Amino acid sequence: MGGVELPNRLYRAPLLECAGEGPDAAETLAAELEPAAASGAGLVFQGAAPVRMDGGRVAPSMTSLADPEFAAGLSELTDAIHDHGGRVFVQLDHGGLRSMETWHAEYRRANPETTQLAVSEPPWPLRLADRLGFLDFDVRVLSTDEVYDLAADFGRCAANAADAGYDGVHLAGANMGILQQFLSPFYNRRDDEFADGVRFFEAVYDEIRARAGDLPVVAKVPAETETPPFVRRHLTADDAVDICARLDRIGYDALVPVRVSTFWDMSIVRGRFPDRAWRDPNFREGYVAAFGSRWKAALVAAANRVEAFEYDFEPTWNADLARRVREAVSAPVLLEGGVRTREQMDALLGDSEDGEEEDDGNAPACDAVGMGRPFYAEPRLPARILDAEDAAAVCANCNNCTVPQVTGANGVCRTPNVLAERGELVREGAYDRE
Repeated sequence: MGGVELPNRLYRAPLLECAGEGPDAAETLAAELEPAAASGAGLVFQGAAPVRMDGGRVAPSMTSLADPEFAAGLSELTDAIHDHGGRVFVQLDHGGLRSMETWHAEYRRANPETTQLAVSEPPWPLRLADRLGFLDFDVRVLSTDEVYDLAADFGRCAANAADAGYDGVHLAGANMGILQQFLSPFYNRRDDEFADGVRFFEAVYDEIRARAGDLPVVAKVPAETETPPFVRRHLTADDAVDICARLDRIGYDALVPVRVSTFWDMSIVRGRFPDRAWRDPNFREGYVAAFGSRWKAALVAAANRVEAFEYDFEPTWNADLARRVREAVSAPVLLEGGVRTREQMDALLGDSEDGEEEDDGNAPACDAVGMGRPFYAEPRLPARILDAEDAAAVCANCNNCTVPQVTGANGVCRTPNVLAERGELVREGAYDRE
């Protein structure tokens, strides 16, 4: 990817590490990410890093790369990954209308002067939620000059990443972040050059090239196919394929097409309702602090339950979209979302048992395949997946790992039967690897 050779085609997808920005951030990140590389993952993505020191965070305890001095200290992490022969990219992000200053009540009280950056005025469903008291908008719509300033912040963070030894950067172009908001007709109703959201991706790419040289750049690209029916203007799968083709022509080094919604909902993390996480007394007060009251936290939990029916787990749910994109671009295509078995991986990569690419008309869906939540359950999962053709992740798709992150809690598996299965595998030596 962009001149960076990977030792294999298995990667750890970007997740929230909740490492913060304190003196122990590099050590915390290394504890989270190094096991994936030590057990054989060819590529490790560090989760969303805000491109500004103030605002734009989508969850508590995120790790920004905006401060060059702080970012330089993260070389402890990159050195650890490289010592195992792996590669590490950092995901760059700005939440825009999804930022904590919109939805996190305690954060709003502590940062009353912080406003949300917006591509355009918020669409009507978000304005309605604001009037009803579920969200809190104090929006500053970006001027053309301010859009260029934001693109420059992505470039500066990429330069800081390069100086810290990262092998590349990943743009968080989905999950309702500001990059998706530029692409989506649901959010973008501008009348300047950035009415075309790809133009912002081009500006970001130019800034990265100007400030970080030939550092590889990966972009996640959304197809808003999971959008509720009352939203008429959204990105179709055809739109996503076209956007990927344009980014390929601009020079992006790899693309990650994903099916999502226009909202931050369970289309991102399909699976069961995380009942254990919502009932856990250790997080109850944190939910109240985040959502503003007990009844609002209960309402969010109820909505979460409804969405679990709508967005039930679906194996390899991005495969068809990725296959279409791979046929339309020359850059490598990365695939994540619902990948749980080695058999699925081999099929997605188009590999036969002897490692040769199949030639039976069933085209490969991707050039590298990743997993996210399964790494919360098994930090050394690659040791099993790479060495056994019948291996499957123990992740139960229950999402008990993700919901507590709104309180700043670490992303770890909290499901007893999954932990018990992992414990048995540990005793059997399944994660041992030279």
